[in-house]
Amino acid sequence: MIILIDIGNTNIVLSRYDGEIHDTYRYQTDTSKSIDEYFVILKDVLGDAKGMMISSVVPQLNIIFKNLAKKYLNIEPIFVGPGIKTGVKIVVDNPKEVGADLVASAAAVLHQYSDNAIVIDMGTATTFTYIENKIIKGVSITTGLITSRDALINKASQLTQFEFKTPTKIIATNTIDCLNSGLLFGHAFMIKGIVSEIKKIYNPNAMVIITGGASRFIKELFDDSYIFDEYLILKGLVEIYQKNQ
Repeated sequence: MIILIDIGNTNIVLSRYDGEIHDTYRYQTDTSKSIDEYFVILKDVLGDAKGMMISSVVPQLNIIFKNLAKKYLNIEPIFVGPGIKTGVKIVVDNPKEVGADLVASAAAVLHQYSDNAIVIDMGTATTFTYIENKIIKGVSITTGLITSRDALINKASQLTQFEFKTPTKIIATNTIDCLNSGLLFGHAFMIKGIVSEIKKIYNPNAMVIITGGASRFIKELFDDSYIFDEYLILKGLVEIYQKNQ
C-alpha cells in the first residue's frame, strides 16, 4: 500500500493505492500546521503505508510531509521534481518552473491517453499544458474558477457565498443563478476558446483532458470530445512511483 499525495495551494488530496486508486480525501492546505498536527489529521488514511509519492506546489510543506513520513511511517517519500524519473520531457525557458502537479498529470496522460494532448487542470489556477510528442512545450495560466468566485464575492458587498450549480440558461433572473451562469459559462467558454486557439496554432488533433477539483462544476457544459478525469494527477503519481522503484 502506498499513499498518493497532491499538495495544492488550496487543498491537499490523498488516496491509497494497492493496485487501484481508492477513495480520495481532501483537506485544506495549511502551512502553519506541524508534523504532529498533520499526522493526527491524516493517520487514518496513512495507515500502514509502505511508500509515499508526493506532488507539491507548496514548498513550505515539503519538509513537513517528508519528516512526517520518516517519523511515523519510517519511509522515505518520493517528491516529483528534479532527479526523479517521470517519462515526461520539458522544453520551456526554465523547466524547474513547471509545477509538479502538471508533470504528474502529463505522466498520466502519456501512459493512458495520448502523446499529444492539452491538459487542463482546474485548481486555484486553471492551467493549460500543451504536450507534443511526449514533450511539455508550454503552459497557459489563468485565474481558477473558485478563485474567481471568491474574489468577486469579496469585492462586491451585496453578494454572498453560494454553491455552484450547473446553469440551465445563459441569462438568469435571480442573483444566484446569474452568478452561476456568468461564472460557469464564462469559464467553460474561456476553456473552449483557449483550446480552440491552441489546436489552431499547434495541433488540431490534440486530445483534451480536463482534471482538477473545480472541473466537476463545468462538466455538463462540455461535449464528449473533452475527457474529464478527476484522478489524473493521482494516476500520474502512480506511474512516476513505479518508474522510480
